[in-house]
Amino acid sequence: MISINNLSVEFSAHSLFDNINYVINDKDRIALVGKNGAGKSTMLKIIAGLQQPTSGSVAIPADVTVGYLPQTMILTDNLTVRQEVAKAFSHIDEMQKRLDRLNAELAERTDYESESYHALIDSMTTLTDRMAIMGAGNGEAEMEKTLLGLGFERTDFDRPTSEFSGGWRMRIELAKLLLRRPDVLLLDEPTNHLDIESIQWLEQFLIQKAKAVVLVSHDRAFIDNVTHRTIEISLGKIYDYSVNYSKYVELRRERIEQQMRAYANQQKQIADTEAFIERFRYKATKAVQVQSRMKQLAKIERIEVDEVDTSHLNLRFPPAPRSGDFPVIADNVGKAYGDHQVFDNATFTIRRGEKVAFVGKNGQGKSTLVKCIMGEIPFTGSLKIGHNVKIGYFAQNQASLLDETLTVFDTIDRVAVGDIRTKIRDILGAFMFGGEASDKKVKVLSGGERTRLAMIKLLLEPVNLLILDEPTNHLDMKTKDILKQAIKDFNGTVIVVSHDREFLDGLVEKVYEFSGGKVTECLGGIYDFLEKKRIASLSELERSDKAAAPAPAPTKAAPAPEKAADKAAAPQRKLSYAEQRERDKMMKRARRKVEDAEAEITRLEAEVKAIEDTLAAGGDLPADIYDRHAAVTKELENAMSVWELATIELEEFNQN
Repeated sequence: MISINNLSVEFSAHSLFDNINYVINDKDRIALVGKNGAGKSTMLKIIAGLQQPTSGSVAIPADVTVGYLPQTMILTDNLTVRQEVAKAFSHIDEMQKRLDRLNAELAERTDYESESYHALIDSMTTLTDRMAIMGAGNGEAEMEKTLLGLGFERTDFDRPTSEFSGGWRMRIELAKLLLRRPDVLLLDEPTNHLDIESIQWLEQFLIQKAKAVVLVSHDRAFIDNVTHRTIEISLGKIYDYSVNYSKYVELRRERIEQQMRAYANQQKQIADTEAFIERFRYKATKAVQVQSRMKQLAKIERIEVDEVDTSHLNLRFPPAPRSGDFPVIADNVGKAYGDHQVFDNATFTIRRGEKVAFVGKNGQGKSTLVKCIMGEIPFTGSLKIGHNVKIGYFAQNQASLLDETLTVFDTIDRVAVGDIRTKIRDILGAFMFGGEASDKKVKVLSGGERTRLAMIKLLLEPVNLLILDEPTNHLDMKTKDILKQAIKDFNGTVIVVSHDREFLDGLVEKVYEFSGGKVTECLGGIYDFLEKKRIASLSELERSDKAAAPAPAPTKAAPAPEKAADKAAAPQRKLSYAEQRERDKMMKRARRKVEDAEAEITRLEAEVKAIEDTLAAGGDLPADIYDRHAAVTKELENAMSVWELATIELEEFNQN
């Protein structure tokens, strides 16, 4: 459908792409991956026709439409949300006007047998069919469904777009793009401004309704669910695999390993052949064999190992100074802006060493509560910061606050103090800003490079409470993995505001959901939380179905009103086959979670007993035995909480 031919791009004698070729086919779902600065966004701009390559071409058929969503854009703010999104149907409006003109012309014609009359009817039929395929006449319903899926409320539809933040206005642009239904969707980091629920909705939309999709995203769960082809851009070349990202990582590693083994074997063969030639070169009796080996050597097709990008981020948070047992204690904390209550009665305690996530739809108060903890805004209730707590804060817009006129080196030099100033070059090198990169102006850095630079500022002094508000935006997957491991290794307390399921998985042990003006604590990891929400949604759906069921019409012989007990005994609506299967699957999953939790509790209880027996025996004790006892005891408490939650879920199924 779209053909990229011999594409090359150079910037200041630096080659970004070198003679690249590939084809985007109908129904392709392509993940464009690579480290920050590899050229992913540039590739999308070239396909969209917004940037010209140094050489080569992009061939797009005349009847193929392309839609492009950039990472950032200039937006206008003089319409309501509904009016702005309605622009997506401008092409249908034009088609309707053309159809009206053809209808008017047809009404005036009387030459019913002429070729032009029949041609006019054919044009009207074709136009009508095209409009039907595009969903003409159903635009309002599709618009509402799309806006609701992207997180808007119905009350938002008639609000001016100027009242919304940049992230929400990007959602408006995404809604317009999706409603146009182009043949090829080019999406550059579409999940950066979406919450978890909106990301899941977008996944389903792209899977079920989109045609060809080429997307750049650092959300591994998102691209694994949406795409089935991966194109990596690395060191000016591309590597094209017909699999999703996770499978591609395995195949890429296997291919490099095979190449290296084959290369090593060939090098040994070449060395042996050259040694034979050198040894017997001047012996007349071996002249024939030497000539044969020399011809053999000349015919060998040399194996080349694909050049691997070995640059990597070396990230480790400084050891955390010991804080009090409870770094954050919130009691009935609330925040309102005028008549709008963002959240209220938030009561929770975060213990030292815990790693927790704040999740929920945008606008529900996650970043607002972070600002309350930081003391940046006033609030109601009590919010206590524990003894000796030193906070390191990475704000959502941290990268955009950098001074674009400074170089990378000057940015860090201005905030570094003491002995750190002598190590700035080393620190920058660890963050892949070594050599000439440290002299780059901030204004020419990519989004990921700016995020890395902002992260350096966070590491310049030791802290014991890390608060990270959307730290993974614009980071490539390799860097995200390194950041995730650094946070896991960090021995302090961590609060992460993020919508990235893959990043949070295995990182946090507790989730705080912001929804409907409330902050709810959910024990367990991010997927435990999402599973619980699915179960709650199904229960809510069943309750809604029961409430919506029509009551039987009363008759003359109708009995007296039922007592409450009789009502409770009334048979419930029979579930459909699909609903029953879904319920059985969830019940089986809940039962397995209870069994797994019980097994984990048994294991940890045995471990605690073994440590306590060692302590009771006395003698020479290991230096870390008390730390081990505290750590295992904490794991046991968490396991008990997970078991309690799983048991409640299973009981809910048994009662229904």
